[in-house]
Amino acid sequence: MPATLEVESTLTDRYQTTVPETVRRALQLGKRDKIHYTIRSSGEVVLTRAEVSEGNDPVLGQFLSFLARDIASHPERLQVVDASFVQHIQSLVDRIEVDLDAPLLADDE
Repeated sequence: MPATLEVESTLTDRYQTTVPETVRRALQLGKRDKIHYTIRSSGEVVLTRAEVSEGNDPVLGQFLSFLARDIASHPERLQVVDASFVQHIQSLVDRIEVDLDAPLLADDE
């Protein structure tokens, strides 16, 4: 098992910190790169390099972040999706064809 490295940094009066060099190297971070934080219910925080892909929808990203925070804060709210519900949804869209590459009509934009 690889050795665990531990480093620390200090918060400024404005709640800012410098990412230690060992962390920057481990995550291959450069200037202006983004950092992703995963906060677990145990209080543990996992820091990873945020993957940036072109075409990201900022609204969708904010919504997914909201969901991630809500799930982390309230895991007891998660529910299993019933198989019959999935089948019902599939039956509603079974014969609908969608071309995701087709341009939108003027009324749809």
